[in-house]
Amino acid sequence: MTPREQFNAFNTLLTKEILRFSRIWVQTILPPMITTALYFVIFGELIGARIGEVEGFRYMDYIVPGLILMTVITQSYANVVSSFYGAKFQRHIEELMVSPMPVGLIIAGFVAGGVARGLIVGLAVMLVAAFFADLALHSLFLLLAVALLTAMLFSLGGLINAVFANSFDDVSIVPTFVLTPLTYLGGVFYSVSMLPGFWQQISLVNPVLYIVNGFRYAMLGVSDVSIGASLGLLSLGVMGLFLWAHYLLRSGRGLRG
Repeated sequence: MTPREQFNAFNTLLTKEILRFSRIWVQTILPPMITTALYFVIFGELIGARIGEVEGFRYMDYIVPGLILMTVITQSYANVVSSFYGAKFQRHIEELMVSPMPVGLIIAGFVAGGVARGLIVGLAVMLVAAFFADLALHSLFLLLAVALLTAMLFSLGGLINAVFANSFDDVSIVPTFVLTPLTYLGGVFYSVSMLPGFWQQISLVNPVLYIVNGFRYAMLGVSDVSIGASLGLLSLGVMGLFLWAHYLLRSGRGLRG
């Protein structure tokens, strides 16, 4: 394929992915906004008033970065895992695999769709947060970098989950039993310094903690971990999952009935 043909193929796949979730915005964009508003009412207003300040910030303001990034994680993952598994279930993924499109370009198209949904819904949640909290910005570059790398990482994770999934039930296993626990225990609602020593050490094993704190530092300028570790983990994770996804699609693992 010529570069122009590759661009047209990528643009077509990306457009399909964006239209897929934007046409049903009542199911894909509105629910996270409502859920976030409830988090602010329950955790921010009711519980936050009892907790007071965390790291020098109102509890309401402290949880904003984590809630935004939690949305980016879940939405980017959900978009790709459902889209790719749907293509596999309906057997039209085979048309892509036998087309002249390079495997890397196919992966990029699906991942870009997941990134688009993750960032769009994340922005919508940020607008909701503005009604409840005082939004801050410590580093725009870091905020964009962490948000983009996070969306890419979990989009790739969703694609790999879809490759191995053999039923629609398999699609929900990882979000339910892996992503949700890691996210809720990843410092979204608390600072690691608030935990006893033993649990602080346990928390440091959770990769989501580094991702959430990287985004929190970008907004508030405070973090429980090294920002270099956060960016390094994200970068290595994206490269590692891309190579794994590329191998799986090249080998046809999970795609051949």
